Amino acid sequence: MSRNAKIESPENVLKLAMATSSDKEYTSLASVSTQHKPFDILGVLYESAVAGAAAGTLVETVLYPIDTIKTRLQAVRGGGEIILKGLYSGLAGNLVGVIPASALFIGVYEPTKQKLLNLFPENLSAVAHLAAGALGGAASSIVRVPTEVIKQRIQIGQFVSAPDAVRLIVAKEGFRGLYAGYGSFLLRDLPFDAIQFCIYEQLRIGYKLAAKRDLNDPENAIIGAFAGAITGAMTTPLDVIKTRLMIQGSAKQYNSIRHCINTILKEEGSSAFFRGMGPRVLWIGIGGSIFFGVLEKTKQLMSQKPSSA
Repeated sequence: MSRNAKIESPENVLKLAMATSSDKEYTSLASVSTQHKPFDILGVLYESAVAGAAAGTLVETVLYPIDTIKTRLQAVRGGGEIILKGLYSGLAGNLVGVIPASALFIGVYEPTKQKLLNLFPENLSAVAHLAAGALGGAASSIVRVPTEVIKQRIQIGQFVSAPDAVRLIVAKEGFRGLYAGYGSFLLRDLPFDAIQFCIYEQLRIGYKLAAKRDLNDPENAIIGAFAGAITGAMTTPLDVIKTRLMIQGSAKQYNSIRHCINTILKEEGSSAFFRGMGPRVLWIGIGGSIFFGVLEKTKQLMSQKPSSA
């Protein structure tokens, strides 16, 4: 029998076909395993923005009265009394700014974090979280600062509504008045955002390794509360400085961050830098549990897409 005949026998043809099919399947599997899924920045941005907006809205709505008390404690000088009426003053106008600001923050934070985690070695994951938190805070400050200025001035009774606040601030102080205290805001929020999100992410990583499973919703909320409370306490003096600079208006009692610090120390003592710490820690602690709990749940729901046939 010739060599060609041997190859073309039914048995050999079947073996050859099976070998060829196996090789093709192996090649296909190998190519899939070696190809990295491209980074879908638009998808991550969209899902993160929705999750951030949902979390920020819920936190502000539920905890706004505590924030109002904190602002009034920090704004009062000497032995002034705190008014406990109108604790929801300015909420509607605040939400107009909080929703896009929260969406912008998480929309920047999540894709930045994922890109940096891919670039950095595993032992430098904390650096990625710190940098992503700071970048998210810087990006969202464009919206957050005027929102904060308007909110706090309504909370202390300078204005009745957000539209009135915008109109009168621009008329008396110019457009720059809406960004009063921008430097002090960044001085507070960049370290706050960086540290809070770093603590949260690092605790989640450690918990996952210890438990050898993904975290559930209550666990995410507890870790978020701890991260928020610790960071809120640490940054209270910076928050006091920011509040004083934002609410002073055209009176210009303080010329700069340094002048504000020196004036408070001279006239009120160092204890003034810790005014409102209790409400701030309570507000950010509870807010952290709600924010991160809703954030993770919303991200989970957004990532669950119907499988295609």
